[in-house]
Amino acid sequence: MKKLILTTLTFIAAITISHAQEVTPIPLYPHGVPNSKPAPADYKETDNKDWAWKVVNPVLLPYPADKSIATGTAVIICPGGGYGGLSMENEGTNIAKAFNKIGVSAFILKYRLPSDLIMKDKTIGPLQDAQTALQIVRSRAAEWNINPSKVGIIGASAGGHLASTVETHYKQVVVADKTVSVRPDFAILMYPVITFGDLAHQGSREALIGKNPSQELIDLYSNEKQVTPDTPPTFIVMAEDDGTVPVENALLFYSAMIKNKVKGEMHIYQSGGHGFGIHNSKSTEEWFNWCASWMKANGF
Repeated sequence: MKKLILTTLTFIAAITISHAQEVTPIPLYPHGVPNSKPAPADYKETDNKDWAWKVVNPVLLPYPADKSIATGTAVIICPGGGYGGLSMENEGTNIAKAFNKIGVSAFILKYRLPSDLIMKDKTIGPLQDAQTALQIVRSRAAEWNINPSKVGIIGASAGGHLASTVETHYKQVVVADKTVSVRPDFAILMYPVITFGDLAHQGSREALIGKNPSQELIDLYSNEKQVTPDTPPTFIVMAEDDGTVPVENALLFYSAMIKNKVKGEMHIYQSGGHGFGIHNSKSTEEWFNWCASWMKANGF
């Protein structure tokens, strides 16, 4: 009998957890995707638990914080993947759940990956999706118990490039709605691609601006060159031994922040490589704890 009761309770708990984790995607463009071309027949959007590719219809995946601990803060998460795929679990779901634990609502952005096959101008496609995501969260803030002036953005790797683009290009509004702010209130950059100059991650650069970009385009998306005194407060984490994105990317952005007196914090692990996600297995220190403390110190 005891075994039966235990089994029943376990089953009920499993159902409860499953229901709690159900996520209903929010289409970014229910009335048609801007800056788009009809996708070729063989351009099929695919995804699994870990990764997504060839996104045609971008969505937000909401992970609202429990009301009992909600702080009113929200983050939009931009997974990385070299602008060629999206690391949906390691740089998406795992991060969303960590934020939920500290009362922060999270929204994973499944954004379009730059492609001449489906976009009229691939250089602005991901930025359009990120700016639209910010507007959706702010416009529906009351629904999720969010303070619209406490909406930040976090991105990893190429997602870090997108996040740093969002925080430095907010005056370059590439969406139709000009009434809702597209400036994030803070930014968190995880082992980010920043520059498209000599220290660029070439795969990300080529995917976004092509094989033979103009110097003007290189400079435009070298986001260390776009920092101003109005750039939002920014937290950066990276590993010195990152073999994919040179650590100088983080240093360049932080140096620009110092020059422009932008509030921020940077942590460079001695080791950890690239793509460590929420937990760096090469260290006993958790960057997310540092980040949470930084957010609290800044009122987020």
